[in-house]
Amino acid sequence: MKPGLLRRVGEQLGLFDEVTESAPPRLPSDTSHQAVEVAGASGAAGTSAERLRQVWLGDQRMSYRLLRARRRSIGFSVGPEGLQVRAPRWVALAEIEAALVQRSDWILRQWRLQEQRRQQQELLRVRWGEGASLPYLGEPLRVERAEQATQWLPAAGEQPARLRLRLPPEALEAQWRDATQAWLQARAREHFERRLTHFAERLQMATPRLRLSSAKGRWGSASSLGVVSLNWRLMHFSPALIDYVVAHEVAHLREMNHGPRFWALVGELLPGFEGAREQLKRAELPGL
Repeated sequence: MKPGLLRRVGEQLGLFDEVTESAPPRLPSDTSHQAVEVAGASGAAGTSAERLRQVWLGDQRMSYRLLRARRRSIGFSVGPEGLQVRAPRWVALAEIEAALVQRSDWILRQWRLQEQRRQQQELLRVRWGEGASLPYLGEPLRVERAEQATQWLPAAGEQPARLRLRLPPEALEAQWRDATQAWLQARAREHFERRLTHFAERLQMATPRLRLSSAKGRWGSASSLGVVSLNWRLMHFSPALIDYVVAHEVAHLREMNHGPRFWALVGELLPGFEGAREQLKRAELPGL
């Protein structure tokens, strides 16, 4: 898969899961990491259940959202919305501040990762229009305007594959995006149905019914009714990665779990699937 065309999929991998730990010993309330409450957009400081505060972690002044919840320990999470802290209602603010200071290295590391991801997403965001570039089956695809019918041209020499879309000269970004995604979804249905048939025949079963998905948190799923859902954005990945997801879901039609028998079945359908599975964990998508 060509580098620089894809972005990390943190949602699917759970890279920023909440880390929960017991509250550390109380620190004096007049220490240098004393938090400062920040007013919300309406000018109010927030509700008693959720407040936005600031705290010094080393030389970094960081905002965080404090949520009081029915739980037994203090928990942290760092995501696109920033740092969030969940704490029992009975835990004093000094104890929460102490926990933040104690875990400052982890918090700052995760915050920097989020900032890097945001910058990467901006760099890799598709600028829709003539000459837009995005991956298709793991290779670069250039989008162009056509006067006549929409046409796909394979790569030739140094020239990448091209998708020529029938669009008016004054087409807006949304029209470029919608036309490209409609084409990708049509190709996805064709490709997925072929591969579903291939793997279903390996298990001597009827081809399952396909449902295209655009869910952000899942590449595929299989139901006990024999329906396989596959995310059309898989078409940005190489055929080998797509095959892994399809074989994975077909195997679920026999084993609705992730036990040893399930993985043995995946291995029967796709020998050496482990490499594709690890690659998918590191896969990135364009900022569509």
